[in-house]
Amino acid sequence: MSDAAPPTLDAPWPVALLSTKLKGWIERLGTAWVEGEITQWSVRAGTVYGKLKDLEQDVTISFTLWSSVRARLKSDFKQGDRVIALVKPTWWVKGGSLTMEAYDLRHVGLGDLLERLERLRQQLGAEGLFSAARKRPLPFLPRRIGLVTGKDSDAEKDVLRNAQLRWPAVEFRVAYASVQGDRAASEVLGAIRALDADPTIDVIIVARGGGDFQNLLVFSDEKLVRGVAAITTPLVSAIGHEADRPLLDEVADLRASTPTDAAKRVVPDVAEELARVGQARSRMRSALTSRVTGEIDRLEHIRSRPALAQHTWIVDTRAEELARWVVRSEELLHRCLERAERSTAELATQLRALSPQRTLQRGYAIAQLPDGRALRSAADAAPGTALLLTVADGRLSTTVDAVEGSVSPTD
Repeated sequence: MSDAAPPTLDAPWPVALLSTKLKGWIERLGTAWVEGEITQWSVRAGTVYGKLKDLEQDVTISFTLWSSVRARLKSDFKQGDRVIALVKPTWWVKGGSLTMEAYDLRHVGLGDLLERLERLRQQLGAEGLFSAARKRPLPFLPRRIGLVTGKDSDAEKDVLRNAQLRWPAVEFRVAYASVQGDRAASEVLGAIRALDADPTIDVIIVARGGGDFQNLLVFSDEKLVRGVAAITTPLVSAIGHEADRPLLDEVADLRASTPTDAAKRVVPDVAEELARVGQARSRMRSALTSRVTGEIDRLEHIRSRPALAQHTWIVDTRAEELARWVVRSEELLHRCLERAERSTAELATQLRALSPQRTLQRGYAIAQLPDGRALRSAADAAPGTALLLTVADGRLSTTVDAVEGSVSPTD
């Protein structure tokens, strides 16, 4: 049958022939060691039917572990374990299905896991994801707290109970997610992002009640750690495992040793805060009383001084001084008035001496021609010229009868 001619439209192969050839081809692949995470472990009649998931990509294969092989295994296995399996693909001719038979199963060495984890820790640390400078402070009294945890877990009860004991009015929004298994990292990250998008959430707590090293590896998932580094809401890691520190502890803004410790670190104690407020009020009252008492004493000291004990001396002293200044001002004013009177009299005398009226009073007259011009020369007035004479007490009209010779100014 293996030498059968290639199938054609006119001479097709029987189904049995094709299935047999597939079995031969597949069995020639032989066995292979593969590494992955057990995502399903179901035991039926001693035989294990499981699934093995790739550690980095979303690829899963099914495998069968016969009871005889299982009996030879030196340790127990369960869902979530990282293992190395010796598998061989087998084609079931009758049913036309492919199965992956496991001939050996071993846990991945703890040293290998720790080495990988440490390399990732150093890589993320070099990128600054664990830097103290990027960690945000927690709010003093959060309006609402986001909690990511497993449904009906002890961690959830611990956080809620202790937070409400410390501050009864505290509010929570709980987002449930798997905390172990192949879907845990993506579910935890999805819950964190959903809470980060809620503007009423002031702080997020990721809580789990401890576990063994392998179960906690989900909280060292690179995608989860990078996703937490990208959110804007402060995050508290409360995995509850002191011996091993998942990478979530490093990237979180605060690491709490247990879920109970997380509640105490995030929510203030109302009794302690009331006592602190009472102490502050007492200190303020004492400081204010001391200040007022000091000011009263200072005022009493000021009032006891002679200047304030007999206040009239200030008025009396200033009154005498004011009287002296009044007398002085009167003297200065009289002197100024006398000087002004003398100056005015002198100026009046000078003005009268220069006044034309004064000249007229001495017997002089002003002669004006008919056109109003003052007569300054005898030659300007021919006989018969009408003149207007201005004397000290009035005016006269006259006519020139004759013109005599000029008079010398010295005559």
